[in-house]
Order: sequence, then structure tokens, then C-alpha cells
Amino acid sequence: MRYLPHSKNERQQMLNSIGIISVDELFASIPKSAIKQGQFDLPTHKGEFLVAQHLSDLAKKNLSANDVPFFIGAGAYHHHVPASVDHLIQRSEWLTAYTPYQPEISQGTLQALFEFQTQVATLMGMDIANASMYDGSTATAEAALMAKRITRRKKIILSGGLHPQYRDVVNTYLDNGKDLITLDSTPDGQGNILSQIDEQTAAIIVQTPDYFSSLRDVKQLADAAHEKGALLIVVITEIISLGLLEAPGNLGADIVVAEGQSLGNSLNFGGPYLGLLATRAKFTRQLPGRLCGQTIDSAGRRSYTLTLSTREQHIRREKATSNICTNAGLCALAFSIHLTLLGGTGLTKLAKLNHKMARELANELDKIPNIKVLNNSFFNEMVVRLPKAANEIVNNLANKNILAGMPLSRLEPDNKQVENLLILAATELTSSKDIKTLCQALREELL
Repeated sequence: MRYLPHSKNERQQMLNSIGIISVDELFASIPKSAIKQGQFDLPTHKGEFLVAQHLSDLAKKNLSANDVPFFIGAGAYHHHVPASVDHLIQRSEWLTAYTPYQPEISQGTLQALFEFQTQVATLMGMDIANASMYDGSTATAEAALMAKRITRRKKIILSGGLHPQYRDVVNTYLDNGKDLITLDSTPDGQGNILSQIDEQTAAIIVQTPDYFSSLRDVKQLADAAHEKGALLIVVITEIISLGLLEAPGNLGADIVVAEGQSLGNSLNFGGPYLGLLATRAKFTRQLPGRLCGQTIDSAGRRSYTLTLSTREQHIRREKATSNICTNAGLCALAFSIHLTLLGGTGLTKLAKLNHKMARELANELDKIPNIKVLNNSFFNEMVVRLPKAANEIVNNLANKNILAGMPLSRLEPDNKQVENLLILAATELTSSKDIKTLCQALREELL
């Protein structure tokens, strides 16, 4: 049986229902250059052991973040994950756990999600958090849609300091930029977001620490947005920063979204990741995804339930606040276990250690002629200006097994102003030896 065994007439009825001519229109936002034409150049079949051997040979070509001096950040961070995290999530009752459709027989899963929600809401300084989302970028887009529903306004303003990939996802969700104002993106000037807010604005979206690694004044932004009846959405790509920084909710943010990868989830060559979203209790009904709650059963015992599930596959159907299909259950569990092991004191110590190593990195970089650290404030990463194209330098150092950060030009290839800019991150896993190795290689590269 084919995976989608619909007849030609049935497919045509669906196309007519949503108002398009062909299935190709559903993929119009994907660049044609990214769509594979024709068949892949792969053998049609091989024996299992030969396939396993081939894949093993390919895997051996990879170097992990633990094998080389590693300074890549820009939204994905190299942190230590305690062995107990992986041990616990590998247990069969967790490894296959999925957000339950029959909550009464899934009390363990629901309790874990309830505790995860409690941790996220506490970190963010908010009343409630949902049972996780795909990743930080899609959580940001969902927050924008949520703000439009709450305010019944259309205009969304994106700070120039928002991560370019997050910006692109928001743009896709909002019908390719319709009613979207995107401000300039340079470390020297990110657009005056305060002057853009008016009575048609649903929300402003600001990242802190931002894409250029600088801290933003959340309180000032919240006051300016609220004065015009707009909401403030705060984005955090490095969740460990909240071990030192004030929770955005305590500073007036209305919705806080974040990438939770830094806790419990290693880099994994690009995923999976974990989206966090928290907000005020008064906005609960507009929350995307799911919400687990605690209650009392008929015998007076504490129990857990799926309090809110507004996705389209449940009873809300076309009235759903979101079409997100699942929560990132296992990644959320890993996050929760790691944060539980740390506790509040441990998270603060971890954040301080990250900041300490970043300061050491910045101090050593400042000693290199023709390299300038651009940040007046930062958490665990910074932007430096190099005397020539950052991408060239990073490629040369990669050939020496030094992963020297992320050239901004890779994320913004059409922005000539960032060609010589490089983002470098330091975490608790960065050693003084790694920093010296990097700086010596940079000196040799710039001779």
C-alpha cells in the first residue's frame, strides 16, 4: 500500500478545498535551488552489513566538539551533559514516551512534563509554560502568531539583533513578511525599535543576549511596547544565561521563548533541539501546543492531566491556535533532568563559569593586533572584527582542527557589512589551553 493512497479525484478535492492548483504551490517558499531534481546518485540496494560498514566509514570522518578546540555558538552551544541524563532518558518507559492521548494511564509522562513546565516558567519569570515545542526558532514564530491573536493587531517588529535563522522562520510563518517589520542587522546599529512601535503594533521581538552577543534593556523595551498597547516577546538562544541574568518576565516581558538545547541536549550534528515558550496566565487560552496540569482524582489523590491541547489534531480542529504536531518530549525530559541535577545554585555556578571563560577569551583576543572585540557587554560569546573575511580565516583554522567560531557571513551571505565579523563562544568546556591555541593560530593567520 502506498503511504498516501489517495485517488486522483480525492487529491483534486483537497487542492480545491485549500484553493490551490497543484501540490507544488505548498512548497513555493522553498528556494528552487534547494529542491533536488531527479534521482539521488545512490545504489538501489546493498546488503545490511555493507550499508552499516559504509555509514561507519562516513561517521569516522566527523570530528566532534570534544575532539578539537571549539568556539562555535550562534544559537547552538557545547556544554557538558551529565552521564546520568543519558542513562535516565534511555530507560524504555522514557525513550518511547509521547505526549499522551489517554492521560489517565500516563501519569509518569504527565508529571515529568508538569515539572518541566514549572522549571521553564520559573526560569523565565512567567506564570505558565507549555509542554515544549520543536526549537527556539519555531517557538519564536508561534509567539508572534500568539501576539497577533491576543492584541488583534497585525504588525510585528523584529529587532535587528534577532538571530537571522529565527528571523527567516518568523518570516515564513507570517506569510513571507506580510505585516512584518525587520530592522537593520549590524552590531553598530540594529535599528531604533522604539521609534517603530505604534498603535498597530502587535508585538516587538527582541533577543537577549542578542545575535551580536550584546545584552538588551528588557525593562525599557517592555515599557515602550506597553505604552502603545503592544506586547514584548523576548528570545533567548542560550538558556544558561538565565543563571546570571534577570528573568525577562520580571522585567515586563509578555512572552518569553528560548532554545533549550544547552541543558541536557548535546549538539548532535544539528539536532534535535528543544523549544521553550512561557507567558502570563491571562494569555493561557492563546498558548500554542499543550499544557499539563495537576489536579485531584475521585479518590482525593494527586494526579496529572492534559489541561490544554489546542492543536488541530484534537477537538479544536481549524480553530486551533497552532498546528504544532507534538512536543519535544525526550529533549524536554533531558532538559528537566539536567536542570534538576544542577538546581538553582548549580545553574548560577555554571553560568558564572561560562562568563569567566568568555572574559578570558575576550582578554586574549584583545591582545592580538588588528582584532577588535565589539561588545561592551556579553554572556558567553562575543563578536570580533577581523582585518579580512572571517569565513576565509575560519576555513583555514578548520584545516588545522580548530573550530574558530561562526562567521556572520554564513548566516547573512548578502550582508556585506558582516563579512569581517566572527562570533566566538566559550563555555565551561573551553579550556585556557584551547584559548591559547586559538589565539596563536589567529596570530599566524594574520601575519
